[in-house]
Amino acid sequence: MKPGHASQTAVMVAMGRAIAHRSSTLPLTDPTALPLLPDDAQKQVERFEPTVPPKGVRARFRWEHLRRQARMMTARTIALDDAIRQAAAPQLVILGAGLDGRAWRMAELAPATVFEVDHPDSQRDKRARVFGLSRAARDVRFVSVDFAKDDLEQSLAAAGHDPSLPTTWLWEGVVMYLDAAAIDATLSVVKRRSAVGSRIAVVYHSPGLLLWLVRPMVRRLGEPIRSVHTPEGMRRLLEKHGFEVTRDQGLPELGRAISVDVAEATRIMKHIRLVVADRRGAP
Repeated sequence: MKPGHASQTAVMVAMGRAIAHRSSTLPLTDPTALPLLPDDAQKQVERFEPTVPPKGVRARFRWEHLRRQARMMTARTIALDDAIRQAAAPQLVILGAGLDGRAWRMAELAPATVFEVDHPDSQRDKRARVFGLSRAARDVRFVSVDFAKDDLEQSLAAAGHDPSLPTTWLWEGVVMYLDAAAIDATLSVVKRRSAVGSRIAVVYHSPGLLLWLVRPMVRRLGEPIRSVHTPEGMRRLLEKHGFEVTRDQGLPELGRAISVDVAEATRIMKHIRLVVADRRGAP
């Protein structure tokens, strides 16, 4: 992301959730997505007409991108929500929280403390917008961290994270923008602060043709892709840090489980994967 600016990829995924929420055909409910967006993005979502493609090549390309984004985020969000519900941990740490609204929309988090970890530039804009939302979680604590240089463990400890209690770690849209050293350092912290019964859910990129088309687009947003993992490589990485993989699925598989429409929109997105792993051994 560009210094001094909020993450543009965070805005794009929130737009996808907002469009999905407004759709009568997509099974995603996220009333927090639209109010968390910047004003200009809110207007784009409100103008979006899902059944009427606009005229002009550029406008049609943008329309198709947002349409697919909504379906992609439907599959991704539902799968991650399920992983959080099933873990039922008393603590949820969202690494790279962006414009995530789970602490304000998931009733299952009522007994939990949510730690929103993100870059100060992104967090500043979000904190200005959440005041109009009703909190669903027992507590929400904002933890300002630049993953590339700040001390994540010290920041979590200062915010009151308890390593003796199980934690669900959600790493949804950050791993692909970090290099191997930063990923390893973060997982080392996660390992030290994960009691038995903890869970981690990670969205990551695997090698694929579409990934090479995506790379230039996110680079222009100031967020270049720095890491790609195979499922086997991700399994070894998580095992190194004490987690046992319980499932690893590509986005097309997640899409097929929802509807024909979502399956069609996500079938080419084979490079996006979701892995869920649990801490079952001794800390």
